[in-house]
Amino acid sequence: MKKTANKLVDFDMAEALKSPQDIAEYLSQVLSDGDNDELVRALGYVAKAQGMTAIAEKAGLGRESLYKAFQPGSKPQFATVNKVAHALGVQFQAVPIAAARAARKFRRTAHA
Repeated sequence: MKKTANKLVDFDMAEALKSPQDIAEYLSQVLSDGDNDELVRALGYVAKAQGMTAIAEKAGLGRESLYKAFQPGSKPQFATVNKVAHALGVQFQAVPIAAARAARKFRRTAHA
């Protein structure tokens, strides 16, 4: 019997982050996990997917500064994070934790 190998396809985060809704959903999930380092990574992924130069210009930052702010291990200031979020077309929103958990639970069951 001949075995066939399954070929894994490379996952490109940029392909999954095309619309503002995709970006907002992705960042909301990362925020709900509460991992600051993951949020910095996620913002970096999204900025790269949208084009670092364009995002830097919209955020009023230098391109090099943007790369440094979102490289692994960096600790960007909240003002920088907020500017980049706005340049990406999203904003942060405070919601009661119980409501956020209920919404996540609903989304998980709706996708199942």
